Amino acid sequence: MAGNAVGLGNFLRFPRQAAANGGGSYMVAYFIALLLLGIPLMWIEWGIGRNGGRYRKGHLPGMFAAIWKHPAAKYFGVVGMVVPMGVMIYYTYIESWTLAFAIFSATKDYWGNTTQEAMIGYLRSFQGLTPEGTQPVHMAATPYLFFTVTLLINIYVLSRGISGGIEKLAKIGMPLLFFFAIILVGVVLTLPAQPGIGATPAQGLEFIYKPDLSRLNQPGIWLAAAGQIFFTLSVGMGSLQAYASYLSTKDDIALNGLATASTNEATEVVLGGSIAIPAAVTFFGVAGAMQIAQGGSFDLGFATMPVVFQQIDKTLPVGNLLGVMWFGLLFFAGITSSVAMLTPVTAFFREEFGYKRETVAWILGAVCFCIGLMHVHWLGHGFLDEWDYWVGTFGLVLVAVLETVIFIWIFKPDNAWKSIHMGADIQIPKIFKFIMTYVTPLYLFIILTWWGKDEAIPILLNQRSAGSSNPVSDVDMPFITISRGILVLLVIVFLFFIRAAWKKNKYDDRKGFVELPSNRAEA
Repeated sequence: MAGNAVGLGNFLRFPRQAAANGGGSYMVAYFIALLLLGIPLMWIEWGIGRNGGRYRKGHLPGMFAAIWKHPAAKYFGVVGMVVPMGVMIYYTYIESWTLAFAIFSATKDYWGNTTQEAMIGYLRSFQGLTPEGTQPVHMAATPYLFFTVTLLINIYVLSRGISGGIEKLAKIGMPLLFFFAIILVGVVLTLPAQPGIGATPAQGLEFIYKPDLSRLNQPGIWLAAAGQIFFTLSVGMGSLQAYASYLSTKDDIALNGLATASTNEATEVVLGGSIAIPAAVTFFGVAGAMQIAQGGSFDLGFATMPVVFQQIDKTLPVGNLLGVMWFGLLFFAGITSSVAMLTPVTAFFREEFGYKRETVAWILGAVCFCIGLMHVHWLGHGFLDEWDYWVGTFGLVLVAVLETVIFIWIFKPDNAWKSIHMGADIQIPKIFKFIMTYVTPLYLFIILTWWGKDEAIPILLNQRSAGSSNPVSDVDMPFITISRGILVLLVIVFLFFIRAAWKKNKYDDRKGFVELPSNRAEA
């Protein structure tokens, strides 16, 4: 579970969000969002998942139908299939960048690009976004090659199942991730002040953690913090529920859910917050780090950090090794999350149609490959940004809204509370029952309404693009349209399969499923 939660967001997105949104002010909003959104949603998803496992359902259409005995319930579960598959496609592409740059660090391929501008140019060349009239650093086939290799690794692990593939990967990847992270933290926090800059790593930590309460009246900070909680904990994705469906009624999901959230937050705040930003502050100053953060997570992780490693190499000749560790930990953080994203979709086709795991995994992999090539080829036309907004931002909140309403309000708060505590060795403070019943749904409604008004509607009307505040250009419009069209097609296709599954298996929506004597793990 921790491998699923700990991902690229811990080390790339979090430090960028903290730096771009006022550091300490952002952290106040972040921890409030964790208490009111993150932890309650973690318990809700574990509760939904384990309840679904009682009927051998590892996917949201089945889980929703088990809780809410209504013909529409299964169709609401379609978001729990489109969202994880949609995120997995572009997430794997970004994950491939980490693999590529780990190799580039080992070979010192980017060595000599010692300024922020030069490294951004190097990154853009790898992405296939070299400006016209300039010489590209990489061959055009390079990003396609790394995307293909990364996707093949993901699908192979998925095809081996949870115990035979995902768990084995986590046992290797997670220890290496923490090992690399701890070494990098130790190196960064002992860096001396640089001539002409005068800033220290301690000032970077102070920038992140010293709150400026006067900025808490800015709504953007609260929305950014809530968005980060969704992304970092992998709530709203459908994969946590799929994992939890393998648990029995004797398992303590109250403690395990809290432990998963705590492990992720410790990784993010303690380790993720102690590498990129303190390093950037040391070499570029506080103002420079804030400016870098405004350029986005990728510029911070893939352009700034390589410059830092080259600067460190001048006095301590291990810069390329540090680069391998940095991009290596990003790769392991990414892949331990991405392999989980197709788990609920795989479970659906295995459970409802009886297909073999390997067959489903490789067919889904082929679909992801075809759509993923569009992300690679049309990156510069807003294709990925559009996709990321609808499935990786708006979609996560939509899933959370649906599962909270269904599990808390339709299933009833008392039943939900009892379900979460079944087999528990700890008693969750009763204040969280009130939070899950009233505060969390209200918080989600405010986020969804705000995003809808300020972002979703303007983006949908092409008044602004998903990646910036500028309107969609005539050049990019066809690619944005294709991106949306594929997403709509995925929704339609999955709705068709849901209907076909219920018809094939002759489910009675009003009666629900028959509880089975053994859970999915025992079946």
